[in-house]
Amino acid sequence: MLARLTFINIKPDKVEDAKKIYNEEILPVIRQQKGNIGAWLLEPTISTDDFISLTEWMSEADARAYETGGTYKEMIDKIKDMYTIKPMVKTYNIAESKVITTPIN
Repeated sequence: MLARLTFINIKPDKVEDAKKIYNEEILPVIRQQKGNIGAWLLEPTISTDDFISLTEWMSEADARAYETGGTYKEMIDKIKDMYTIKPMVKTYNIAESKVITTPIN
């Protein structure tokens, strides 16, 4: 599995507009892509930090197809007037991890 993080610095006066577009227009498209497991918009706790679009993919090929097929660019273009610099994408392999549950006393 693969995770892609797109770091986006949104103009302060465009935050609410960007969140609305992400949730109403971008998320539904991402979630329909072949191999997509999930997608989230992470909002920074410090207003000057980047927002992060986190997407999870079954395979590198699926993530690459989303990016190179033009859909990724279409989605980023929906908010192109709202960010301060070109978004940066980083890709990570999802390491195997075990879920440990601890009872709450």
